[in-house]
Amino acid sequence: MGIRKFKLAAVQIGGIQRATPKEETVQRLCKLLNESADNGATLAVFPELSLTSFFPRWLIEDQEEIDSFFEKGDISKGVVKPLFDAAKERGCGFVLGYAELTDDGHRFNTCVLVDNQGQVVQKYRKAHLPGYVEPTEGIKWQQLEKKYFEYGDLGFPAFRPNKEWIDGIMGMLICNDRRWPEAWRVYALQGMEICFNGYNTTADGTALFNKVENKEVRMYHSDLSTKSNAYCNSCFAVSVAKCGVEDDQELIAGSLIVDPNGLVIAQAKTEGDEILYADIDLDETISGKQKMFDFSRHRRPELYGRLVSQKGAIPIE
Repeated sequence: MGIRKFKLAAVQIGGIQRATPKEETVQRLCKLLNESADNGATLAVFPELSLTSFFPRWLIEDQEEIDSFFEKGDISKGVVKPLFDAAKERGCGFVLGYAELTDDGHRFNTCVLVDNQGQVVQKYRKAHLPGYVEPTEGIKWQQLEKKYFEYGDLGFPAFRPNKEWIDGIMGMLICNDRRWPEAWRVYALQGMEICFNGYNTTADGTALFNKVENKEVRMYHSDLSTKSNAYCNSCFAVSVAKCGVEDDQELIAGSLIVDPNGLVIAQAKTEGDEILYADIDLDETISGKQKMFDFSRHRRPELYGRLVSQKGAIPIE
């Protein structure tokens, strides 16, 4: 068995403004990665869309401007290369969220896991896109992820990086994915021991249906989804925010690291750049997987058919 214990850094970052050059943002991320490594971390987790402002808040008509928010092709080259170089030099891998434009023209909300040699180990594309395709009248900020991104097409394949770095079974989610128990359970049925999630969550819900969720409620929901799913799947969970005020819109903070009992190991205290640390022992996931959440003994898949055969709710008569 390889390395089961390691130090993890959850790297919360404050807002990135629309006018901020990507090169400047990458240098900021490199500084945070180096600080993580200085403190003994061998894996740093960055948020969703870590290279740009959360651009789905605007209706943008110019395709060239839309494409400027995306990274085309190999993420390890071009503007993000210094971060990959830093990972290899410092022996500290990372999870990074970004907007991906494939060579054949598809656009996804994506994250990658990069190992301590600066190599991409796994890619994940956001499956549960919130928001709308068309803009909503009468609100200041839009949520147009369905307009700018396609639904993720990679599914939820768990993965192992390498035993010499971290010998564990991992999964990745992005923002709204963390609210959907099905995603966590698909990973857990592959033995997932730790799940990484980055988010950009606004502090005030969209004013639809005459109801606005306030910041306190949205923070509670964010924490709840991470803690409950960590417990119900006996895994560590790391949820990391891009937060603070970004182009006049406020995003929630509250980045946190949760253990397999659903207990918070560390949580952010600020709404800006902040690094949380935790000493992770993946063997702590074993007890829950052999007791309460021993799926092979307790699950009843023959009763769960509705979960995959039906999409929307159909109220009974």
